[in-house]
Amino acid sequence: MREFHLFCLLSIIFLHASCSQPGRQTLTTQAVDSIYKNVPAGSPDGIGRVYMGREIAHTMSHEAASWLDRPERLEEERTDLIIQALQSQIKPTDVIADIGAGSGYFSFRLVPMVPQGKVYAVDIQPEMLAIIQSKREKNRMYQVETVLGTITDPKLPENTVDWVLLVDTYHEFSEPYAMMQGIYKALKSTGKVVLLEYRAEDEAIPIKPLHKMTKEQIRKEMEVIGLKGIERQDSLPWQHLLIFEKK
Repeated sequence: MREFHLFCLLSIIFLHASCSQPGRQTLTTQAVDSIYKNVPAGSPDGIGRVYMGREIAHTMSHEAASWLDRPERLEEERTDLIIQALQSQIKPTDVIADIGAGSGYFSFRLVPMVPQGKVYAVDIQPEMLAIIQSKREKNRMYQVETVLGTITDPKLPENTVDWVLLVDTYHEFSEPYAMMQGIYKALKSTGKVVLLEYRAEDEAIPIKPLHKMTKEQIRKEMEVIGLKGIERQDSLPWQHLLIFEKK
């Protein structure tokens, strides 16, 4: 009940900010601070901080990058179905931002979809971007452009991105509100966010609890940013696939 009251309060503040500043989806500093809560005795898999009732998970280190490229990932997560879902909607001239790109697993698989477009591979770890740069040169896939973001800013030009892809990374954002504000600004008015997270509703999925999210939690957190859900696909074995656009 307490979380519900907080969400209602934030929604009212959010609506006021939206009306007073057309095109901007922002909360006051005080309102943003009220979303977060420190939990020193939280999970060992978390950073000791709660956002809108959800404890934030640690970011996966670049030292585990090989896990992202594991051969069994195709069968476990059916990444081919993810690509198919995107392929049916992305246009050849689109600009895509793969945020939390990691080893570039998806970044390079997106390139054939945008022969006249571009793929931004964004990460906050220089070591991850070095892996992507090496693959880029080796495979001559120069449409992939690496971007070193920060925990609060993806460092993308405003109003330039058609699609943002967040694959199992959003739950690790240590500053989710600020980061999503940066993503919102980077999106064109018709831009969309494709968000994948491991399903917290299914205990059988072999992923640590803090690295999963429920559909309801995802929806709640996107709502505060000013994004509305327009599509959901339930065909993946482990993950939610949700698509959002600007309200």
